[in-house]
Amino acid sequence: MYLVCGEALFDFFSENEMGGPASHVNFKAIAGGSPFNVAVGLRRLGVESALFGGLSTDYLGRRLHQVLAAEGVSTEYALDFDAPTTLAMVAVGANGSPHYSFRGEGCADRQLGLDHLPVLGEHVRGLHVGSFSLVVQPIADTLLALVRRESGKRLVSLDPNVRLNPQPDIELWRSRIAILVEYADLIKVSDEDLSLLYPDQPPQTIIERWMEHRCQLVFLTRGSQGATVFSRQHGSWSMPACSVQIADTVGAGDTFQAALITWLTEHQLDSVEGLHTLTREQVSEMLAFAMRAAALTCGRTGPDLPYRQQLD
Repeated sequence: MYLVCGEALFDFFSENEMGGPASHVNFKAIAGGSPFNVAVGLRRLGVESALFGGLSTDYLGRRLHQVLAAEGVSTEYALDFDAPTTLAMVAVGANGSPHYSFRGEGCADRQLGLDHLPVLGEHVRGLHVGSFSLVVQPIADTLLALVRRESGKRLVSLDPNVRLNPQPDIELWRSRIAILVEYADLIKVSDEDLSLLYPDQPPQTIIERWMEHRCQLVFLTRGSQGATVFSRQHGSWSMPACSVQIADTVGAGDTFQAALITWLTEHQLDSVEGLHTLTREQVSEMLAFAMRAAALTCGRTGPDLPYRQQLD
């Protein structure tokens, strides 16, 4: 089982009603949040997963519970809080890229404290952390404590997934990510993330600095330009993006992340030791699998994550 840690929320997608008054807007609410999507993505790809996060006791929080159950994601490590569910208002740009506005202060997914840290059994093979749960309190300190405790014992993956709306302090993002990368074995990051974090530095410089610690693999996604992998053992190389008619890119990065973990799990390499044995050919196969999965998501509206059989 892979334990995915962080926020669960509802994305509200707005679309102006065609032919209606300009003030008339339709909304479609979809369960989401980057960690939530990764947990669901893992199950759809055939990997046992659980969510460590706070869920509201309100109507939307109960719906999140129902979606997790329907997808087969374990809620063994999910905690209930009498606080609202975070809402993310999403507008999709002409190029398919989403733009977010969050309503999350004091919401349930932020409420995990140090006293909520779980005891993990041997069935938990790894941890994934990412997105704004890394920098909003009290969950940010809780996830950092969990990663510190488990690093070296289980595979730890990290996706910064920088979102400045819920936490606009970029210096806080930089300082927290600089700490977390010391404990991660595998990092997935987008070129957009790096341009926000370090606008004046080349991506390779940043990633090489991250790999001075324990990290073995960093995957840099570059949208329509494809992706580049940096390997401690084998150097770096790139792959072009898969050809796809883009509906939008919502959930594509989360699908990419879930596919990386899935590939490792299917090849029984989902461990700290497993990463050290990867050949260059295996890393390339892993990257290609993740890119195919992300392309499927981009071809559909919203975070419509693929199932394993669609990748065969």
